[in-house]
Amino acid sequence: MASPIVKWAGGKRQLLEELVARMPLEMNRYVEPFAGGAALYLAIADENRAAMRRRFNEARLSDMNEDLIVAYRTVASDVEAVIAELGGYRYEEELYYATRAVDPATLSPVQRTARLLFLNKTCFNGLWRVNAKGHFNVPFGRYTNPTICDDKALREAAPLLARASIEHRDFHEVVADLGAGDFVYFDPPYAPVSETADFTAYAKEGFGHGDHERLAHTFRALAERGVLCMLSNADTPLTRALYSDFAIESVEARRSVNSKSSARGKVSELIVTSWAPRS
Repeated sequence: MASPIVKWAGGKRQLLEELVARMPLEMNRYVEPFAGGAALYLAIADENRAAMRRRFNEARLSDMNEDLIVAYRTVASDVEAVIAELGGYRYEEELYYATRAVDPATLSPVQRTARLLFLNKTCFNGLWRVNAKGHFNVPFGRYTNPTICDDKALREAAPLLARASIEHRDFHEVVADLGAGDFVYFDPPYAPVSETADFTAYAKEGFGHGDHERLAHTFRALAERGVLCMLSNADTPLTRALYSDFAIESVEARRSVNSKSSARGKVSELIVTSWAPRS
C-alpha cells in the first residue's frame, strides 16, 4: 500500500486512523497546505486501503520546502528516472557530504529529487533541516544498510501524486479559493512544547509564533464560510488558546524523529476540527 517516500519530522503515519476517522466521507476538494510526508493523502487516495478511502473531486498538496515539491512533482511525472538516478548512490559518508554540498538549484529535477531522497534516508535521524540561506545542514547518520531507493514505495506513490496539484506556496494562498464542501487539513510545523524544542527549520522561512496566529486566523475564516477544516498540532497552551472556539481532542502519538533520544516516544497531540467531535 502507498506510504510516504520520505521520512519527515511530524509525519502522520502514527495518527492515520485518528485523522481519517474524523474526516468527512466525501468532499469536493482535498487540500493539504503543509504536505510534508503526505501520509494522510496517500492513505485516503490508495484504493488498496478501502477502510481509509475518502472520495474527493480534486486534490491539492503544497509545502514551502521547494526541494520536497520538486521531488513530488518529479516522482509523479517520471518515477522510473528517479529510481535509475538513485541507483548511483551508496551509503558512504564522503559521498553524503559531497552530495549535501551541491546546490540543488544547479541540478535537473530528477537529480534534485534523487539528492533529496538520498540525503533524507542517510542523514541523522531522518531530519530535514535548513539554515537561513536554505542550505540543508544535517550531519551524516549512522545506520545499518539503510534503504536508499525504495522502488516499491516510489512506484506506488507516483500515480497518487499524479492525481494531485502540487504547489510551492504559502498556506494562506493555497486555501484562498476554498468554499463550502471543500476539506483542508493543516499540519504545520508544531508549536514548541518547551523553550528548547522549537524546531521549525523545514524551510528557510521558518514558522514562528506569529505564523501560528496567522494560521489560526485563516482556519477561523475558512470555517466561517463552510470549509471543513482539520488541524493537528502539539498539545500546548498556545495551540489550545488559538483554537479554543473549536472542537479539540487530545490523542497519543509516537514520535521517533528528534535530535534528542529523550524527546522521542509517546507524546500528546491535538486534533482540531471546525465541526463537532465524534460522539
